[in-house]
Amino acid sequence: MGYEAKHGSLTHFLSRNHPSIGITNQPSTPISFPNAASLFLFFILSSHLLVVSGSMDEVTLSDYSALQAVKQDLVDFRGVLRTWKDRNGVCSGAWVGIKCDQGQVIAIQLPWKGLGGKISSKMGNLPSLRRISLHDNLLAGPIPQSLWLLPNLRGVYLFNNRLSGSIPPSLTQSPSLQNLDLSNNQLNGTIPNIVFNSSKIYRFNLSHNAFSGSLPPSFGLLPSLTFLALQHNNLSGSIPDNWGGFVELTSFALDHNFLTGSIPTSLSKMRNLEKINLGHNHIDGVIPNEFVNLSRLQILDLSNNAIKGSLPSFTSSNLSVLILDSNQLNGPIPATVGNLSSLTQLRLSHNNFSGEIPKSIGKLKNLDSLNVSYNSLSGSVDSSLTKKFNSSSFVGNVELCGYSISTPCSLPSSISPSPSALPWTNKKHEKRKLSTKDIILIAAGALLLLLLILCCSLLCFLIRKKAARSKPMKDKTEISMPVPAAAADAGETGGKLVHFSGTSVFTADDLLCATAEIMGKSSYGTSYKATLEDGNMVAVKRLREKVTKAHKEFESEVSELGKIRHAYVLALRAYYLGPKGEKLLVFDYMPHGSLASFLHARGPESVINWSTRLNIIAGITKGLVFLHNQENMVHGNLTSSNVLLDEHKNPAIADVGLSRLMTNASNTNVVATAGTLGYRAPELSKLKNANPKTDVYSLGVIMLELLTGKSPSEATDGLDLPQWVASIVKEEWTNQVFDLELMRDPANVGGELLNTMKLAMHCVDPSPEERPEAGQVLEKLQEINPELAQSSGDASKTD
Repeated sequence: MGYEAKHGSLTHFLSRNHPSIGITNQPSTPISFPNAASLFLFFILSSHLLVVSGSMDEVTLSDYSALQAVKQDLVDFRGVLRTWKDRNGVCSGAWVGIKCDQGQVIAIQLPWKGLGGKISSKMGNLPSLRRISLHDNLLAGPIPQSLWLLPNLRGVYLFNNRLSGSIPPSLTQSPSLQNLDLSNNQLNGTIPNIVFNSSKIYRFNLSHNAFSGSLPPSFGLLPSLTFLALQHNNLSGSIPDNWGGFVELTSFALDHNFLTGSIPTSLSKMRNLEKINLGHNHIDGVIPNEFVNLSRLQILDLSNNAIKGSLPSFTSSNLSVLILDSNQLNGPIPATVGNLSSLTQLRLSHNNFSGEIPKSIGKLKNLDSLNVSYNSLSGSVDSSLTKKFNSSSFVGNVELCGYSISTPCSLPSSISPSPSALPWTNKKHEKRKLSTKDIILIAAGALLLLLLILCCSLLCFLIRKKAARSKPMKDKTEISMPVPAAAADAGETGGKLVHFSGTSVFTADDLLCATAEIMGKSSYGTSYKATLEDGNMVAVKRLREKVTKAHKEFESEVSELGKIRHAYVLALRAYYLGPKGEKLLVFDYMPHGSLASFLHARGPESVINWSTRLNIIAGITKGLVFLHNQENMVHGNLTSSNVLLDEHKNPAIADVGLSRLMTNASNTNVVATAGTLGYRAPELSKLKNANPKTDVYSLGVIMLELLTGKSPSEATDGLDLPQWVASIVKEEWTNQVFDLELMRDPANVGGELLNTMKLAMHCVDPSPEERPEAGQVLEKLQEINPELAQSSGDASKTD
């Protein structure tokens, strides 16, 4: 995909004189213009934007009057609304934050503008209004009832303001509403127990307010709901049993309320759930055993409740956060916890767990937070855990030992003091009695200590109370979740957005209005990091025009690519077809970027150890094995720029199957480009099509790249990377081939380095017949380091 980000200012690319300028011919270097702002992905699709954002139609008189009333009720501290003057400028792009379609206002977008005042009830006089985005301002007062009667209203973003009052029943009468975010305000009252007139609503966020009352059972009848956030309110009562009908729900947050009762077993029917947060309530009962069947579950937080019983034996490889502290759970910690390969947080403190800590937990490579303190655990703590976590993770278990110097599992007899050597056995001291003066001093000291403890406690309470009032209330761990597979959305522009599945939900309008940063270009097109209005990030590739297949054939191929799911293959989450033939592909955003930039564009202080490099090699190999054996697919353009790294530095192969979307001529150009970069197998100079053995050659080059630290595109003495390595090895200067960072601990990794290099040279053998298959490469890697055979995540993902 090419994640080499172009840093610097990206222009708005929309001026009053050129409302439809796009970035089709944008140069690869950063461009700066005066008063540059974030580039909207909406402006990337240049040819059809003239109607939506830059329409020269004069706004209707009723819409103009409504906007004037809206301005009058706002307090413009920064003067951002000074452009709201001439009626002729409303739909020409001159009025900041206003978008029109055929003379009617369809969007008011003024986030982060420091606006005060209130939301005018006259906003309800804009019949074509689709989007209201006024989040992160200083708006106060109630939300006008007229807002919810707008027939075309799709998205309402009013979070992070000072809005007050209750939600009117008219909220439920919005037929087109899809996304509602009123979080982080001062709203109160109850949530209306009325079935929404709109069956399209998929995101509902009322978190961090002061809502009270019970949870509306009617919410269970919303068929498209995928994200529900009601945390940090004053809600009470139990969770309705019919909420198990949320068949598409993926994020479920009700923490920090006053909920009671038990967890309904029916919640286990929500098979798409990826996040459950019910922490900090008064929930009792047990954890339903059926929760182990939630195969997509990533985060489970049930902390600070009164839940009893044992911990179910979760087996999902996707579970990364398990927070169950401060409950009444008992019994042993299941050994199956050690099979949760993605687990990063395990918090079980302040419960009644007994028995030993399973040694299998020490084998969890991604685990970076562990707390089992204050239970009834016994036995010794495995050394693999004591090396990684300090004693605070284990304290409060009387029969637990070996986790610190002060808790040895046995006390050597040679250092045990004899009774006669103890000072308090001295007869002189035995007969001594405390004087009245001594008693008074001791009592005074105890009283002083007690007062000091009380003062400290009061000070801590005041500090926490102040922090609770002042901290930003937006839940940083919220995860936006997917819409139903293959769900199409036309959006405002007349284009077509088709979702497959994934960890971010958005409409076509959300995508096209996202702020974007160009990351790089490739033979297939230009890649962007797009930040959606709710803060989630996705990667977007705009395919080059005139190089893709015809519309019908393109849709058929891209639908097949959208089904591919594997831990080490970058998933295609959605695609967009514009009305003028524009084509966008939407992928997960990988925060560590490409392997090429991770390896070659870092500072000297950033060291990449051998374990990380070997895991990357193994991950790429597993991805290739999956493509070759299960998908019967050849990548054909495997380079370190097309390997992306997630937050844990796990690799994912990008640009998989993109050749299927392209014409034959464009694919020929891609193969040629791979050759100039040093990854192309020599036989491709004669062959027209890539095959599994040419992929293995590219894999071998990447392996050498990781072993040597050298880029294949940089020839040394006229030799490509495989030839250069071969020349060094021939002279028996093997140690000089490796990256100096890898030679800091040659005693421990020297054998693995040498064997991996031999395997890489086997992969880049000039003769295709002599090269191993990807499966054989994986088997050899697992022989070199047996721990690679124990790691999971190889199976196809279904998310």
